[in-house]
Amino acid sequence: MNSKELRQSFLDFFTSKQHKIVSSAPMVVKNDPTLMFTNAGMNQFKEVFLSQGEAIAPRVADTQKCLRVSGKHNDLEEVGHDTYHHTMFEMLGNWSFGDYFKEDAIAWAWEYLTEVLKIDKNRLYVTVFGGDEKDKQERDSEAAVEWEKWIAKDYILDGSKKDNFWEMGDQGPCGPCSEIHIDIRSEEERRKISGKELVNKDHPLVIEIWNLVFIQYNRKANGTLESLPQKHIDTGMGFERLAMVTQGTKSNYDTDVFQPLLQNLASLSHKKYGENKEADIAMRVMADHLRAIAFSIADGQLPSNTGAGYVIRRILRRAVRYGYTFLALEEPMLYKMLPVLIETLGEAYPELKKQQDIISKVIFEEEQAFLRTLSKGIIILDKYTNQLKKEKKSIFNGNWAFELYDTYGFPLDLTALILKEKGFSVNQEEFDEAMSVQKKRSRQDAVVNKGDWIIVQEFSDEKFIGYDVLETQIKIFKYRKINVKGKTVFQLVFNTTPFYGESGGQVGDFGYIEDNEKKYSIFDTQKENGLIIHYLKELPKQLEGNFKAIVDSNRRINITNHHTATHLLHYALRKVLGSHVEQKGSLVNTASLRFDFSHFQKLTTEEIAKAEQIVNRLIRENISLQEYRETPIKKAQEMGAMALFGEKYGDKVRVIRFGDSVELCGGTH
Repeated sequence: MNSKELRQSFLDFFTSKQHKIVSSAPMVVKNDPTLMFTNAGMNQFKEVFLSQGEAIAPRVADTQKCLRVSGKHNDLEEVGHDTYHHTMFEMLGNWSFGDYFKEDAIAWAWEYLTEVLKIDKNRLYVTVFGGDEKDKQERDSEAAVEWEKWIAKDYILDGSKKDNFWEMGDQGPCGPCSEIHIDIRSEEERRKISGKELVNKDHPLVIEIWNLVFIQYNRKANGTLESLPQKHIDTGMGFERLAMVTQGTKSNYDTDVFQPLLQNLASLSHKKYGENKEADIAMRVMADHLRAIAFSIADGQLPSNTGAGYVIRRILRRAVRYGYTFLALEEPMLYKMLPVLIETLGEAYPELKKQQDIISKVIFEEEQAFLRTLSKGIIILDKYTNQLKKEKKSIFNGNWAFELYDTYGFPLDLTALILKEKGFSVNQEEFDEAMSVQKKRSRQDAVVNKGDWIIVQEFSDEKFIGYDVLETQIKIFKYRKINVKGKTVFQLVFNTTPFYGESGGQVGDFGYIEDNEKKYSIFDTQKENGLIIHYLKELPKQLEGNFKAIVDSNRRINITNHHTATHLLHYALRKVLGSHVEQKGSLVNTASLRFDFSHFQKLTTEEIAKAEQIVNRLIRENISLQEYRETPIKKAQEMGAMALFGEKYGDKVRVIRFGDSVELCGGTH
């Protein structure tokens, strides 16, 4: 099968097992403070696993675009150097939400691999959780018994907690998992040493292809496990690795997923893939990274200096740097490879095709800018080396190397390479120390310790009523204590709330709740996994009683004015610059608005003035707000509402209209 047929065969198989096929969630995560990027297929179902949302169907399957370059899933430095690590990858997955469990998950995985794809059964090994003394968990004999129906006992291996117990985080849903590994070495190598000896030993040809996770526990803040009332299945299979197996290659990069990109780059760089190790690594890096960059831009994340945008910029610069150093590419080249990427993936992911022009122009501008930065960095590096020559020293200060890394995006290996050519070497210890200080500072800034949620009283669902009222009677549903940078605050969830939780670029509401005794200030409101969470510095003494919740109305009206203005600005920019303009992000607060959008070049003074005139005219017209709640998505699109790529919409949406400005929006106006 080619890759398109392979992807479809997976979806067809699980359709035959009564699974609902859903589209991939955006790779760039919005409205989840715990994630920048979708790094696993289960991310879009977190609310279901946390019992904070309804499943769209009892059985679901999809192919999910994922990115792993930060946090514990950091594969960036391996990418290109080996044959199977990637930044952006596709994750094939099937899920059960309280429906089937281990028996069916295992049987269907085996059926798909061995009956549909005809993979040699003798090359497959499976692992099961072998137990953990600290957690007082025994071996997952339930999974082992199911596997024994399909595979010899000798091919079933016990795995450690590290390899065979999956957790969403330090707290929350978790459970044992069962991995399927394949040995694709030659017969000669297999005769020398058994594949079972190489499972989970980082051998490039004995690799995991599918992970079946059995979500049956909840990890509490104190580390203990409690059984979940509903058990779930969450599986993930790396599409690129599966293509390698089914197409009979020894590298993901030798499949039709990557070969068109690599051959295109070979042609552009006048090199031949497969002839030179360093050039091959550079080509693999560029082919892999282009995928991550293009999907991120299509999903609304432009390269920038902070947050998710910085991650994308770093990936892009890594690709440019490899091309510059090992392929002698001194002109932008990534953007020229984009048509080939769209040829291979545009059918499965139409957002790439629709946004081809803007993706191409953004990549070109970023490449050009970094190539200029490289030149500047080399001037700085020359200044330091000239100083060392005068002092007759050969060791380059590690802090200088860190400055080049931190300010100019020079990875240490690039600095070391240039220095080696000049007869210098870097003080690695000084560099590591500077890096360690920065990482420690970042970790300390990010540390948040969360307690368990404590239920005060049960409610079926939390309701947001803040579109209509700014004051209401509420009850506290649950709370937890958190510690941020050494300060204790409380997060509260109500049965109903007028407070808007930060999302869609709009900041969260402030205000207070009060009982008969006193007022308790709410200094922020956030959304997390579908819940609206209110931040308080002080916990009321009597949590079970009735409270009045009051939003700071002056603050809300300023936010509301700016949010409405973003819609008018979006409309005006499309009028002035063209229909290709699309919102890529925003920040709406009390003082101002920031509107991120896609365009090919800097706006002229005349264009800015024209957009201002349109927005001001619309404000003076005092157009009434038309709001359509719970509108079927198809009807909303017929009304002219624009669905933005990078957003995940449900079957029902909210439409906001001001005259000819029509948008899907969850914010306040």
